[in-house]
Amino acid sequence: MVQATSSSQPIQKKALKGIIAGGITGGIEICITFPTEYVKTQLQLDERSAKPRYNGIFDVVRQTVRSHGVPGLYRGLSVLLYGSIPKSAVRFGAFEEFKKRSVDANGNLGISQRLLCGLGAGVCEAIFAVTPMETVKVKFINDQQSAKPKFKGFVHGVGSIIKEEGLRGTYQGLSATIMKQGSNQAIRFFVMETMKDWYRGGDSTKPVNKLVTGGFGVIAGAASVFGNTPIDVVKTRMQGLEAKKYKNTFDCFMQIARNEGFFAFYKGTVPRLGRVCLDVAITFMIYDSFMEFFAKVWK
Repeated sequence: MVQATSSSQPIQKKALKGIIAGGITGGIEICITFPTEYVKTQLQLDERSAKPRYNGIFDVVRQTVRSHGVPGLYRGLSVLLYGSIPKSAVRFGAFEEFKKRSVDANGNLGISQRLLCGLGAGVCEAIFAVTPMETVKVKFINDQQSAKPKFKGFVHGVGSIIKEEGLRGTYQGLSATIMKQGSNQAIRFFVMETMKDWYRGGDSTKPVNKLVTGGFGVIAGAASVFGNTPIDVVKTRMQGLEAKKYKNTFDCFMQIARNEGFFAFYKGTVPRLGRVCLDVAITFMIYDSFMEFFAKVWK
C-alpha cells in the first residue's frame, strides 16, 4: 500500500502543476486575444443578410467603441476568465491521460492515437467546462446589442439566465460545442504532436524551442479554424438570446443554409483566425514554460 501511494504521488503532483499552469496560461491568453473573440461573435450573431448591422471587422470595432468605449470590446471577458482554469485543466489533463494510455514504448503517439487523444480532450472540455462558459459569454455579448441591456455583471447575468431558463439555459448548444471542441482539439493536438515528432526526429525526450512551438501553434490553430468554423457558427447561434427559434442543432444548420447561404457558415473567420492562431501559439508556449519552471522550483 505504501509503495502504491508513493508511486502515485508524482503523477498527482504533475497533474496539479498542469492545472495551475493551464489556468495561468488561459488567463493570460484570453486577456490578450479577447477583442478578436468579441468581434467574431458579433459577426456570427449578425443574421440579417439583406441589411447586416455590421459591414465588417473594423465596423464592429468602430460601433462598439463609439457606443460603449474600448471596455465594450471586453464584454463577456469575465466569463472566460472564470472558466479558464477548469477548461485548461480538463483539456490538458484529459489529453495527458489519454496520451499516457496510448504511447508506444518510445513515448510516441501513432497517427490515429494523436487524433483520438485530441478528440477525447475536446469532448471532455466541452462537457465539463466549455459549454456553460461559452453559452454565458455569447449571451453577454448578445445582450449588449439590446437597446436596454439587462445583465449588470457576471453574477447578475448568470443568476438571470438560470432563473429564467434553469440550469439548462447554460447548456445550450451542447452537441454543437462537443462537435466544435472535439474537432478543434483533434486537429490542434494532431498537428502539434505531428510537427513536434517531426522536429524531434522521433526522440520524445528532445526539447522543442519555444519559438518553434509557437510557430507550430499558429499552424495548428489555422488548421482548426478552416476545419470547423461552420460548427462554430452553428454553436454561436444555438447559444445566443434568439436560440429558441431553432428546434435543435441540425435545424439551426438548415435554417442558416436556407436563409443565408453557404458563406454564412464562415462568418467571423478572419477575426477567429487571428484569435485562434494567437490562442494556440500562446497557450502551448506559456504552458510549456510554466511546466518547465515548476519542474525546477517545485520538486
